[in-house]
Amino acid sequence: MNVPIILFIVGIITSIASFFFGKSSSKYVDELEKVSISLHQETNSLKKRLKNVEEELMISATPVMFNDSIQQSLKPKTKAVHEIIVNQILSLHSQGYSINEIANRASLAKSDVQTVLQSKGVIA
Repeated sequence: MNVPIILFIVGIITSIASFFFGKSSSKYVDELEKVSISLHQETNSLKKRLKNVEEELMISATPVMFNDSIQQSLKPKTKAVHEIIVNQILSLHSQGYSINEIANRASLAKSDVQTVLQSKGVIA
């Protein structure tokens, strides 16, 4: 047989085969697109949750700076309580927990909890 005829027949066979096997790749493309959309939605959901948690804890990026006269007027015997723990104390107090329960949950002394609540104007 002639070489051009053989090549022509092989070309026709591969063209016909591509119609049957070419459609299976579109399934993978659709599945990949669905996974990509799902991943994007989950990422956005996690970002929203993280933003809500940050707002709930009210974490500030910059520390509060005091000048020397204010630092001297503060009681030197009391140790500083982290802002997250202060927010936890305020949240527990607003939920109705007693000072003893708050002290146990925050791992602080009862006097420290009272000092924090007094400094925030929650109790007198």
